[in-house]
Amino acid sequence: MAGRLKVLTLLRTLSASSCQCPAHSSGMLVGHPHSTTSKEDKEYAFEMACSNIRYGPGVTAELGMDVESLGAKNVLVMTDKNIANLPPMTKVVDSLTSRKINFSVFDDVRVEPTNESFEAAISFARAGNYDAFVAVGGGSVMDTCKAANLYAADRDAEFLDYVNAPIGKGKPVTVKLAPLIAVPTTAGTGSETTGVAIFDHIPLSAKTGIAHRALRPLLGLVDPLHTLSMPRTVATYSGFDVLCHALESYTALPYTERQPRPPHPQLRPAYQGSNPISDVWARDALKTISKYFIRSVEDPEDVEARSHMHLASAVAGIGFGNAGVHLCHGLSYAIAGNVKTYKPELYNSSHPLIPHGLSVVITAPAVFQFTAPACPARHKEAAVLLGGKADVKDEDAGLALADVLRTYMQALGIEDGLTALGFGSSDVPRLVEGTLPQHRVTKLAPRQQTHEQLGDILHNSMTVY
Repeated sequence: MAGRLKVLTLLRTLSASSCQCPAHSSGMLVGHPHSTTSKEDKEYAFEMACSNIRYGPGVTAELGMDVESLGAKNVLVMTDKNIANLPPMTKVVDSLTSRKINFSVFDDVRVEPTNESFEAAISFARAGNYDAFVAVGGGSVMDTCKAANLYAADRDAEFLDYVNAPIGKGKPVTVKLAPLIAVPTTAGTGSETTGVAIFDHIPLSAKTGIAHRALRPLLGLVDPLHTLSMPRTVATYSGFDVLCHALESYTALPYTERQPRPPHPQLRPAYQGSNPISDVWARDALKTISKYFIRSVEDPEDVEARSHMHLASAVAGIGFGNAGVHLCHGLSYAIAGNVKTYKPELYNSSHPLIPHGLSVVITAPAVFQFTAPACPARHKEAAVLLGGKADVKDEDAGLALADVLRTYMQALGIEDGLTALGFGSSDVPRLVEGTLPQHRVTKLAPRQQTHEQLGDILHNSMTVY
């Protein structure tokens, strides 16, 4: 009985220490969009899960030993054309070769992958009977490798079977996947910690994805030396992805307000809403960003700054990989999917693309001004963690966080809004339509949205400064 009382006391303490605004407390205000849901329908538990992480400069040299320990006989290494000729890939090949591991290389991963590039990687993986996978690169490579592993394990599956509803069927993963080791080369996506794979669905001109815990890498080898190869623009955009991961997971709808509760624990989604454990990771990532983000971009040889940002990427990944993200990411999928002619500097892309971190952060000031009334305390705390003022009224919480974000964006040369990316007001209806299917993330926002409100956020993001 004494032990049970201690547990109950701890849970009450955690609940009391969390934000007491309408969206993050147990007592919902009348008129809140979730206030009519019965307690029986709402979630009551959250599950913490992530990949194993090994962090340290030079840790890639241990990859061969890890693969050897798995007993793998035929390994598929995935990367992209850029990384294929850089030191991270050399280190991977050297490590596997030193342990006499048999491996093949697929280097046709598309930066900002599509359903077509996913399917090409899947076909390659299905043809090889691989018993382990290694992903070397940024989020595009890791996500492509996750998808290839899944569909290689389920050879009868059609592509849309596992894609998130309503675009796909959203089938739960019941097949056994081969072990996947991720070697991230950017400080951004945190994909080495999550069970999510994102891609552009060309028929709808919008991003969607596959999400299930079974997709998580077995191990993430976080080697900060790899980030020294990142060009300035890659460091900038991937860093803003880390920033938004932390902000969105920290301000997400609390897990106790997510509904409906799944009938079986295995059906609990990967993105569950903010929770006391994910909050710890989000706060830590924001503190690191405040100290090291700008330094890591301005001086590519600042090993300390780049190392801390690489770790922050994994830390934020653990947080959002369980809590989820919301509107910045939901809107970004439509923005990136509807790219017209924009090509970022130093990406060596043959096709127009809006890098993921850029598509995410471009609406962030407007998004957090919109969500702040649902949870002003969390928005104020996030602003302070990023270097903002502490003495801010609740009604000014959104503006305070937006101003801090604009400071970072301007300091690091982020383009001045959607207009600078080639969009105009006439594109807003199409961008809204591309956002609407992103239920997996948009429903995790602390404040629910109408079509008109999504349009307002986009209109307010046409310019940022």
